[in-house]
Amino acid sequence: MAKYEPLSRHLRTATHPVSMTFLEISRLIGGLPPSAYVHRAWWANSRTHVEAQAWLELGHRVEDVDLRRQVVRFS
Repeated sequence: MAKYEPLSRHLRTATHPVSMTFLEISRLIGGLPPSAYVHRAWWANSRTHVEAQAWLELGHRVEDVDLRRQVVRFS
């Protein structure tokens, strides 16, 4: 979870809903895995995914993922 703490901090202070590019998230956490770019499931709102805990523990959810544009929207 420590890797995703910068994302949690960002989401904690952001006005919601918030859209972020994959590049913005990658810069915050020191890189996204290749699967984040090709598998919508990586962005699933599942507590079994370590990355999802960064937003779920704050009460946020991934509302939409656009793999082509590489944008995710949190609510």
